[in-house]
Amino acid sequence: MKLTVWGARGSTPVSGPEYLVYGGDTTCLEVRSETNEVIILDAGTGIRALGKQLLAEGFREFHMLLTHAQSDHQLGFPFFKPLYRSDCTMDIRGCVSAQESVEYLLSQAMRAPFFPVHLEDVGAKLHFEHTCPNQFKMAGLEVSCFPMAHPNGGCGFLMVEGDKRAAFFPDNEPQFPHAGAPPYRDFIEFIRGADVLFHDGEYLRDEYDAFSRGWGHNVFEDTVKLAIEADVKHLVIWHLNQDRTDDGLDRMQEEARALAAQLGSTMRCDVARTGLTIEI
Repeated sequence: MKLTVWGARGSTPVSGPEYLVYGGDTTCLEVRSETNEVIILDAGTGIRALGKQLLAEGFREFHMLLTHAQSDHQLGFPFFKPLYRSDCTMDIRGCVSAQESVEYLLSQAMRAPFFPVHLEDVGAKLHFEHTCPNQFKMAGLEVSCFPMAHPNGGCGFLMVEGDKRAAFFPDNEPQFPHAGAPPYRDFIEFIRGADVLFHDGEYLRDEYDAFSRGWGHNVFEDTVKLAIEADVKHLVIWHLNQDRTDDGLDRMQEEARALAAQLGSTMRCDVARTGLTIEI
């Protein structure tokens, strides 16, 4: 399984010389199987470049999972070039909780006066799976869902190929009692032993205590500790704050690695950056 980050910025895309190392595009992760099939996780602005790359490689069949309905996770969807090609097909699903369906959610993003092309008028053949089973197969991978601790819900995913396990929770505040979120211990058991965990670690402690508790995003030290508790082998900190510059993210990465070492863990720890590729 090969995983590539195409965007990990939270809330809104950013640009400028202070964001060049980690990137400014919002959430999009490519998961490529051993048989060279691809699952796209979330449709933030990073999906624009991914779509161009996949078309250049000759892909015409696409699989997409959406974690939840907030705009930074679907901003790039109307600019995904395969949407407008009649020789392309897309299998799209997600458990977006408070919204009617993934199809409804994306159709609202592509309606007048916000966008000139309606979802029903795109060229690609779209299949929306409206049920939300706890487990299913997609692109040759076994996929399991688990509710995120986040306002208005949503689901993270665990993807399994053979003995390899990758977990994706881009927006998650698991120690806050969000409505519908399972207990923290259940989350730890769900991700236990993952080869790689992509998990929200947006905030510094003082930011969280001052204004962001309950917003659905985690303190990065807490994310390091939960990954260690779950015996994760490689943690990738996600949902990069829109005001966190490259220098700030360098410091966060150094502190996260130092904390893991201080706690006696050999877990690899990175802050997500556009272009980061991990093979497990």
